[in-house]
Amino acid sequence: MTSLERILSRVERPARYVGGEFNAVVKDWDKTPVRIAFAFPDVYEVGMSHLGLHILYHVVNSREDALMERVFAPWTDMEREMRREGLSLFSLESHRSLADFDVLAFTLQYELSYTNVLNMLDLAGLPTAAHDRRAGMPLVVAGGPCAFNPEPLAPFLDAVFLGEGEEGLHDLVEVVKKHGRTRSSRAELLRALAGIPGVYVPCLYRAEYASDGTLAGVRPVVSGIPERVRKRVVQDLDQAAYPTKPIVPYLEAVHDRAMLEVFRGCTRGCRFCQAGAIYRPVREKNPGILLAQAAELLKNTGYDELSLTSLSTTDYSRIGELVGALVDRHQGEQVNVSLPSLRVDAFAVELARAVQAVRKSGLTFAPEAGSQRLRDVINKQVTDEDLLQAVGAAFAAGWHRVKLYFMLGLPTETLDDIAGIARLARRVLERGRECGVARGRLNVTVSTSSFVPKPHTPFQWEAQTPLPELRERQAFLQGALRGKNLVYRGHEPETSFLEAVFARGDRRLGAVLTRALELGCRMDGWRECFRFDLWQRAFSETGLDPGAYANRTYRYTDVLPWDHLDTGVDREYLAAEHQRALTGETTPDCRGQECAGCGLCPGLAVEPRVLEAGGGAG
Repeated sequence: MTSLERILSRVERPARYVGGEFNAVVKDWDKTPVRIAFAFPDVYEVGMSHLGLHILYHVVNSREDALMERVFAPWTDMEREMRREGLSLFSLESHRSLADFDVLAFTLQYELSYTNVLNMLDLAGLPTAAHDRRAGMPLVVAGGPCAFNPEPLAPFLDAVFLGEGEEGLHDLVEVVKKHGRTRSSRAELLRALAGIPGVYVPCLYRAEYASDGTLAGVRPVVSGIPERVRKRVVQDLDQAAYPTKPIVPYLEAVHDRAMLEVFRGCTRGCRFCQAGAIYRPVREKNPGILLAQAAELLKNTGYDELSLTSLSTTDYSRIGELVGALVDRHQGEQVNVSLPSLRVDAFAVELARAVQAVRKSGLTFAPEAGSQRLRDVINKQVTDEDLLQAVGAAFAAGWHRVKLYFMLGLPTETLDDIAGIARLARRVLERGRECGVARGRLNVTVSTSSFVPKPHTPFQWEAQTPLPELRERQAFLQGALRGKNLVYRGHEPETSFLEAVFARGDRRLGAVLTRALELGCRMDGWRECFRFDLWQRAFSETGLDPGAYANRTYRYTDVLPWDHLDTGVDREYLAAEHQRALTGETTPDCRGQECAGCGLCPGLAVEPRVLEAGGGAG
């Protein structure tokens, strides 16, 4: 019996670690020059729900000269057994140690997964610090939304890829293949990587600090590399590679369904939303291509649910025709079509009624704030009446459960804004009663998270509300929401505080991550594993104040830790949006209207693609 076989009998959910799933790709290792491990720093069920994994897995494995295998962070029981047996962290496809790969490609989806990145390197027997890794060891590369400020992880990463990877990953494979054959030094390989558009190599840049300890800049230390690294954008999604034969996981994933990406980008301009900035511009896919991809996905996976994914799916110009065609074609197969993101309007509810003809689930709406004043501040152009009409349509159509999502601690928020959340929830409840929903079935859930000021947004200069105040506001709202048919669920403010620290952090936080891992911090996105006391100790022992990152208000003239990384959105535009927020002035959606002037389209030489409404879905 092998070490792995012994371990699997002693852990929960051993299927997380065995591989061999339907549609998994296993290539001949010895005949494939470039070997990449896609490393997701969370458990299997979370990682297998990530569309980006499936896209890049398809992109690389479509090449004859490269392979991509998968690895996920082992749960605490598996880590304990692996360390006891001396077993290195391995990929699912070939069960090879991560140390055998040419590239470890981490996706950074969430700041509280950073210690998992370090822990996975340690479990693979690799040095966590980039400067300690020698020739012959894998390159450690990262991408994803958190890569737009990777500075807290900079001491541990060889390279960072900014933007969409379908095309840039080919460039990386070519560089690795070329330099592997010529046996270049690691320094030469890193220099070559820095020549790829969209690739940032942290060791080729130096962080400089002023006498008061504030950041003075992050600047290149060698010639020929850009002062600012600009993100990559896929121009035409119709021509982009898309996985219509994705891996079907053994275990029920968080999102256990086929995923059909209808478009990328968002034009709504919510001022707190990082995704709305980093995934610009909007590029819609042709409905005929979407229908063909949907048919292939369902045929190749056996799923009975198809999720239409994007940042705001009901904004797709041909959504009515697309949904109608999908329901007509697949309802007889008992396939449910789902819309994970709904606008707060009655049209969205009508769509939901059409697509959930097979199975009804709950509906979620995101007013974000409890008052119109605060919604104007954040540019969330939704009114109370919009919400009441939407939930009224939902209750009339047979739904009896709705979830309302809000944020606490938004800039300029007052207690009256928070009380407005409770007032609005009670009006939703009353609308359900007016629509005849039985009291025993009616349920309104209010869910809140704490505002985190994110890089590259108009609120990047704002401080997060201090932790004690966040706790007080959460307690205030919980008290205001007591009553029948109302449920309140609040996200732990301590995790949001750390999220803000690392979202806004610089390279000095690398020492905190190292110490936190030594103290036992890992899987911090899971409530049962999160130990805020250990994080406080890590900050104390490394002499860094987390509040100096999370609770600092920046001036427009201050250097920000991510200023050397370019999303294509002008800093001047973000500052102007911040000023408009403070005066309560809204900015119209630029979809089909006047350009908002963010600078991205001319700056990246890319045109948004918005289809004409109507015309049928093919």
